[in-house]
Amino acid sequence: MDYKAAFEDAVQKVRSEGRYRVFADLKRHRGQFPRATWTRDDGSQCDVTVWCSNDYLGQGQNPVVTEAMKKAIDEAGSGSGGTRNISGTTHYHVELEHELADLHQKEAALLFTSGYVSNEASLSTLHKILPGLVIFSDALNHNSMISGIRAHKGEKKIFRHNDLEHLEELLAATDPALPKLIAFESVYSMDGDIADIPAIVALAKAYGAMTYIDEVHAVGMYGPRGAGVAERDGVMAEIDIIEGTLGKAFGVMGGYIAADAVICDAIRSYADGFIFTTSIPPALAAGAVASIRYLKAHNEIREAHQERAASLKARLIKAGLPVMPSVCHIVPVLVGDAVHCKMISDILLEDFGIYVQPINYPTVPRGTERLRFTPTPAHTDEMMDKLVAALEQLWVHCNIQRVGGVAA
Repeated sequence: MDYKAAFEDAVQKVRSEGRYRVFADLKRHRGQFPRATWTRDDGSQCDVTVWCSNDYLGQGQNPVVTEAMKKAIDEAGSGSGGTRNISGTTHYHVELEHELADLHQKEAALLFTSGYVSNEASLSTLHKILPGLVIFSDALNHNSMISGIRAHKGEKKIFRHNDLEHLEELLAATDPALPKLIAFESVYSMDGDIADIPAIVALAKAYGAMTYIDEVHAVGMYGPRGAGVAERDGVMAEIDIIEGTLGKAFGVMGGYIAADAVICDAIRSYADGFIFTTSIPPALAAGAVASIRYLKAHNEIREAHQERAASLKARLIKAGLPVMPSVCHIVPVLVGDAVHCKMISDILLEDFGIYVQPINYPTVPRGTERLRFTPTPAHTDEMMDKLVAALEQLWVHCNIQRVGGVAA
């Protein structure tokens, strides 16, 4: 077999569908976020404005965070030195788990190397603790949740996205004696919609199910202390397992769950994704602690963030651009074709100094390709006006319909 040719064919297939992904070589400059320097393939450079960062609040640039990280490096060095079970649990990790438990008002928290790993490891492990467990999963759950649920050895049932009538049908048709878990997200990051958490909690109670919520696109940004949408909606105490990330609004890296102490203890004792991997460096843990504490006390940053998102949506709508319905901070603009989506993204970067990554299949279904903007408190009115003017020009240039999809 010609192995190299097989790999070349696989890459060419992605290219032919217009969804080949190109990494933008960016250098961020502390204190200037969301501005960055882009290095082209030929080595030339230009200044760009980043419009698609998951560092939603710019915490990766916050001196409170960066100074805490530098201090930890001076105190403890670079790496953690091992897995959590073998020398890799430092005081920084313990302090971070306490801070996360306090954030979500749970007995305990368990730290993982990323949000992806925390979902995959936790959801794939629960069947070892709850024999016969049936997992009910929202159809639009993140790939990390899907991966964990697929590895789950028990029964899985998929309910239509945010369709609680369908969820109840599936719950009612399941043996009442079996253990059950409803797995869902708070903020769905590609469409910008939010789950009806109180209603899901009510269904879980009615049918004797546990609840598992992914709050990765909400922690730091919603609720009076930044614990997420469940905190905002007053139902955080009713959720059994809360999963989150340190790599988005908190501006660092890592993932976690927060729950009753016995739940965290059981998962850490059985989850391969926790047991067999090196723990995050002390500097990351220290930075995360500083970021969480800062955002707990600065609700005005969340308020500014929501205002910026609303302002961008209003500008895009006024311009007649096809903004997809969104009730959160995420602002998706529909293109509806992979080739056009990448073309617009490339021109924005090269000609206008605006960086937004095209969102194509398999991240979203074919025909719903989009540009996904994530305004931050640091995005100014001038930046927004420049973005909207560029999009108006390109929508005409690329012959894209004003409301949805590719022009006929």
